[in-house]
Amino acid sequence: MVLGGISLYGQENVNRKIEALMGKMTLEEKIGQLTLFTSGWDQTGPTLHDGYKEDVKSGRCGNLFNAHTAAYNRELQRIAIEETRLGIPLLFGYDVIHGYKTIFPIPLAEACSWDMALAEKSAHLAAKEAAAGGLHWTFNPMVDIARDPRWGRIAEGTGEDTWLGSQIAVAKVKGYQGNDLSDPTTLLACVKHFAAYGAPQAGRDYHTVDMSERVLREVYLPPYKAAIDAGVGTVMTSFNELDGVPATGNDFLMEQILRKEWGFEGFVVTDYTSINEMVPHGFSKDEKQAGEQALNAGVDMDMQGAVYQSHLAQLVKENKVKITDIDQAVFRILKMKYALGLFDDPYRYSNEEREKNTLFSKEMMDHAREAGRKSIVLLKNESIEGRPLLPLAKSIQKIALIGPLADNQEDLLGTWHAAGDASKVVTLKQALTDALPNATITYSQGCSTETDNRDGFGPAMDAAKAADVVIMAIGENYRQSGEAASRSELGLPGAQQALLEAIYQTGKPVIVVLMAGRPLTISWMHDHVPAIVNTWHLGTMAGPAIADVLTGAYNPSGKLVITFPRNVGQIPIYYNMKNTGRPFDAKNKYTSKYLDVDNTPLYPFGYGLSYTRFKYSNLKLSKSTIGFNEDLKVTITISNDGEYTGEETAQLYIRDLVGSVTRPVKELKAFQKVVLQPGESKTISFYLRSDDLRFYTRSMEYKAEAGDFKVFVGGDSADVLEADFELK
Repeated sequence: MVLGGISLYGQENVNRKIEALMGKMTLEEKIGQLTLFTSGWDQTGPTLHDGYKEDVKSGRCGNLFNAHTAAYNRELQRIAIEETRLGIPLLFGYDVIHGYKTIFPIPLAEACSWDMALAEKSAHLAAKEAAAGGLHWTFNPMVDIARDPRWGRIAEGTGEDTWLGSQIAVAKVKGYQGNDLSDPTTLLACVKHFAAYGAPQAGRDYHTVDMSERVLREVYLPPYKAAIDAGVGTVMTSFNELDGVPATGNDFLMEQILRKEWGFEGFVVTDYTSINEMVPHGFSKDEKQAGEQALNAGVDMDMQGAVYQSHLAQLVKENKVKITDIDQAVFRILKMKYALGLFDDPYRYSNEEREKNTLFSKEMMDHAREAGRKSIVLLKNESIEGRPLLPLAKSIQKIALIGPLADNQEDLLGTWHAAGDASKVVTLKQALTDALPNATITYSQGCSTETDNRDGFGPAMDAAKAADVVIMAIGENYRQSGEAASRSELGLPGAQQALLEAIYQTGKPVIVVLMAGRPLTISWMHDHVPAIVNTWHLGTMAGPAIADVLTGAYNPSGKLVITFPRNVGQIPIYYNMKNTGRPFDAKNKYTSKYLDVDNTPLYPFGYGLSYTRFKYSNLKLSKSTIGFNEDLKVTITISNDGEYTGEETAQLYIRDLVGSVTRPVKELKAFQKVVLQPGESKTISFYLRSDDLRFYTRSMEYKAEAGDFKVFVGGDSADVLEADFELK
């Protein structure tokens, strides 16, 4: 593993410098390097520790988070360098999740672009801007596979699919860390939350996670492993327990899998106070024991809990913690500080001129717009009077723009919007006004996203009645998804559903611009509204990105990375579930189904419409049987039968029909993005090998088994062509 040109256990010159420095450190100073406190700038939870400056001066705190801006961090770094005994530089971390000041689409949205180059560039630009603000380290990417949209942090990940999530994990790590961590436009990345945080029971944040080792290894672990293989420098523990053991004290995760099996050489940091929280979990009798369990499990750095600071020295005296384990943790952390170049120049990230030139630059704003429009998923687009409602007809003169998110800046930033400046956000109202100078746009808020107050219904209905078309900007505000924002019902919050139904009753054509951090249950909307544009929360340039799609300046190309359920009762529902011994049969009651709703989702994984029409044909396999060392070539022809140039994401899935353990009905294994002109056709090729068919067998070996397979190719996981082959 190489970071910043330094192999973590190579470069003997660096190793000797670290060892010499550690030889001068007291135990308390070593523990200080294992301690991470918030600066007090802002918080991600209840602050447990004050007086951080004194802790820095005394060497009892070697790392800070929530401290940012070049000048502020320079002064803190000066204290560490000039006013401490050993002058060890501070490491500054921050939750740069989808941008620092300029905010890009939430991760769930950007994943819908299925564009790895875009994902990497977003991470690179976020790093460039954050590093200009004095930061060294981001607590991202979050690679938790999530299949329950009740869980609010689904907004922060990349959806339900393991394979696609692994590709995005690699892109994000490369984007943040670049090729050389000492480059002051990069950030040290942190893959989180290790492990399986995205599978809490009942979709309730911080709740128990319980699954078999097979499911853990096959579904949830691969994206973390992909990030490790890509060279990620740090790993964050998760809040949940797994197999009865909280992750922060789980040596099976940290030592067996992460260190021994995967060879991870960076350092492990806890999530916010998660060592302390092993006490209410019922795994530790007190915080002292929690600290012992965490350090012995392989956790290097304590975020905010002050447990290591308070108890490690005594635990060493009691021979419950080995000084060699503390030394190893200190070495890992100091190695990262060397890789970042902080020992060469501790102020390299505190350049106010670079900060001024980077924040909200044209490069940032242009990318925010491009990422935004590529993240939008067109869910429905019916014809009105002989033409699809979208893109907006050039003849439209009067538009009613209605909804609590239509002229809203802060909520468009979405959850975890770091130091995003709401005043810089271009709203949908402003963007449409700029894009359609010849149309009259009448705006009415109608209602809020939180209360049932309907006082604004009257003006909204008046605006709708006087318009040619109604655009409704509705959904969730930024606080209604994200951490600690689980929901038991996933309909439109507040009075928005009632507002939508009232506007629908006017008889005017309605376009819904749906903004949210998760899939919502929108069956009524799907049944009644002719056009639905799912925009998620797109960040600083949300308005222009949405306006580009509504006006046809950009043809939507996004594809869902998370299934939309018909109602909450279907959850969890995802495309690669397994069959049963009694698969669905409409004519037989005693098969696996509901009495009151279909088994199928409202919108499947991979789904997304375009303003043009794509047709798939002529699926061919190069052979009907392949050996374990042979390629299978899969070809298919895609045609653009519509009137617009469009980009299609062709998806390839497989099914292993019979295994030593049961297999999913479909598994994504590849995709290709294809741009086609009207009337154009292209034949594209995919290649499968036995490695693509591996899984954890009954004996827990990770390998492919001989047998019969199906291959599927199409524009989403449900609408596919299929063919058969055998592996032997």
